[in-house]
Amino acid sequence: MDTDRTDPAGLLAVAGEILDSVVPRFVEGVGAPSAVSKGRGDFATELDLELERTLSAQLRERTGIPVHGEEFGGPELTSGTAWVLDPIDGTFNYSAGHPLSGMLLALVDGGEPILGLTWLPLLGRRYAAVSGGPLLLDGKPLPPLASGRLSDAMIGFGAFNIDSHGRIPGRFRFDLLGALSRLSGRVRMHGSTGIDLAFTASGVLGGAIVFGHHPWDNAGGVALVRAAGGVVTDLHGDPWTITSKSVLAAAPGVHEELLELIDSAVEDSERTP
Repeated sequence: MDTDRTDPAGLLAVAGEILDSVVPRFVEGVGAPSAVSKGRGDFATELDLELERTLSAQLRERTGIPVHGEEFGGPELTSGTAWVLDPIDGTFNYSAGHPLSGMLLALVDGGEPILGLTWLPLLGRRYAAVSGGPLLLDGKPLPPLASGRLSDAMIGFGAFNIDSHGRIPGRFRFDLLGALSRLSGRVRMHGSTGIDLAFTASGVLGGAIVFGHHPWDNAGGVALVRAAGGVVTDLHGDPWTITSKSVLAAAPGVHEELLELIDSAVEDSERTP
């Protein structure tokens, strides 16, 4: 074991070294085909499985902390301390040779992310932070996020199928996208939650609307946005937790406007026969 489990900065450094060690393999594997179907429109490649095994083994060996990964699971995350790992975020992009994909890692304690890392090897960017900040881009601290306005901001928006049902129906997502387009003509769909949240943390995006609830997609990015001085809730405006069913992350000011927009979209949806 390389570092004290109670030293977040030391753990961040070790985690960064471990992610760096598999960057050549990540880059080499771009274009990997689907190998494991995970439901409609979702799959894993053989490299997802390989990277999760490799990274999990190194994290356990060097930190003594268990790992919960997207592909193989792990300890429950509402108590205790655990790494949360997504070996390839934006898998469809990655498999198609699209550069918007990366590796996501967070350390959670009692369900709260206390550090986060988003590695984007195909863009040559590494985002990292310990709770309390600052946000680091390629090891250099960025200034805290300034307050902004929705009309001036690009917003990351999660994917949807208008005919889908479930927790957040496709029709609501479609209506929300339409309402958002009236206030901001700069909506972006990157196909990667990790990129949406890292870009929000660094100020490239003014905010991100995330419909997914998986902790391996969200925890690391939430840590980054919070460290940068952004605001993170769910779509209802409740503080984000590891069990939240969605994420609304944005710069101060922009978050408040987005939340008002979502509330209005909900009210309009409820009035629709």
